[in-house]
Amino acid sequence: MKIRTSEYFIQEVFRSLRRNNWMTFASISTVAVSLFVLGVFLILVLNMNRMANTLESQVQISVYLQDGINKSDREDMEKDIEHMQGIERVVFVDRDTAKERLAERLGDQKYLLDALGDKNPLPDAFAVTVKQPDLVETAATAIEQMPGVESAKYGQDVVAHLFDITRLMRLFGVALMALLAGATIFIISNTIRLTVFARRKEIAIMKYVGATDWFIRWPFLLEGIVMGFVGGVLSAIVLRSFYAAMASKIYSTLAFFPLMPQYPFMNYVSAAIIFSGMAVGAIGSTISLKRFLKV
Repeated sequence: MKIRTSEYFIQEVFRSLRRNNWMTFASISTVAVSLFVLGVFLILVLNMNRMANTLESQVQISVYLQDGINKSDREDMEKDIEHMQGIERVVFVDRDTAKERLAERLGDQKYLLDALGDKNPLPDAFAVTVKQPDLVETAATAIEQMPGVESAKYGQDVVAHLFDITRLMRLFGVALMALLAGATIFIISNTIRLTVFARRKEIAIMKYVGATDWFIRWPFLLEGIVMGFVGGVLSAIVLRSFYAAMASKIYSTLAFFPLMPQYPFMNYVSAAIIFSGMAVGAIGSTISLKRFLKV
């Protein structure tokens, strides 16, 4: 593309935006609102996925040891478990520590342990963390077969339901994002089509005097990109404020909720929204212009 031609296209874009200021305002507003809705659901889906990952990563295998096992055998067993495929970490929890943790979990009802006196019925145990959640069942079965192990528990029923829930959360998130992306492209394309329709006579005249399709198409394409960029920037600014307010509200009530940290997360979301706006603007202009080039 020649420099002089490029200058003409850029001048034509901004001339058109000023001349059709109400249509420009309507298009940018539609882009901004559509991208804001898309961005909100993108934030929700990504945080849902983070929460699912956090829940899955907290699944541990509790390996209860038989009474009377000596320290040497226990240390050998710990090393054997650590060397198993898929094991990330093994932590020994002696019976006294286990009793203290149980008392903490009971909270105001820890007086129930007073009936035991000095007796401690809890066994020594290992807390085993696996690298991937789907390895929990296989690892627990293998560990339970080891000599000196009384049992290996990981809350089988609860974990199975947990994995089903996290799987549904991910599928729902992907499906929702796909639907919203399609709806956003449809809405923006039709909005830009109104802008193109308002200038159909201008396009027809240009065709009659011998202008090529690409010569006609470039100003509209650039115009769509500019409107998408402006709409994306406005949407990104509002989204950052929205996420900051949402994070502040959640942390004030649920301090340990696994939200994505605002930085650099919102930088990536803002960049994705702005580039999406530019891409959708270009696609919308191309789709909308195709019909009017057939003169």
